[in-house]
Amino acid sequence: MTFLWVKAFHLIFVITWFAGLFYLPRLFVYHSATTDVTSSERFKIMERKLYKAIMTPSMILAVGLGLILFSFNWVIYSQTIWMWAKIVLVSILIMYHFYCGNVVKAFEHDQNKHTEIFYRWFNEIPAVILIATVIMVVVKPS
Repeated sequence: MTFLWVKAFHLIFVITWFAGLFYLPRLFVYHSATTDVTSSERFKIMERKLYKAIMTPSMILAVGLGLILFSFNWVIYSQTIWMWAKIVLVSILIMYHFYCGNVVKAFEHDQNKHTEIFYRWFNEIPAVILIATVIMVVVKPS
């Protein structure tokens, strides 16, 4: 029973984390295209709140609960290729998350160095990782 509760909350926080990972780079697209100070300041507030209040706590809880799930069946999971692939994908996602935090800081200090087009492509990375991770977990390729 405990396993199912942990799994349910793990999925809830994965979903909220991904919601932020999809939305924050979209804000970067719009923020990088804005030219007026009022809009820029509004984007700074939205980006900071999304990153600090929603995304980071969701990431911490998703990863923490994932580790707890992993510990329930360590012997079995540690011998599967799909689980190690998932761990690599989640590690990349964590790096992406922290890179987003650096972008939030760059915008906050008016030091953005990337174009709207860069952020449009950057925005696709979590989708690719999500697809690959779901395939690993559901199909469990060997």
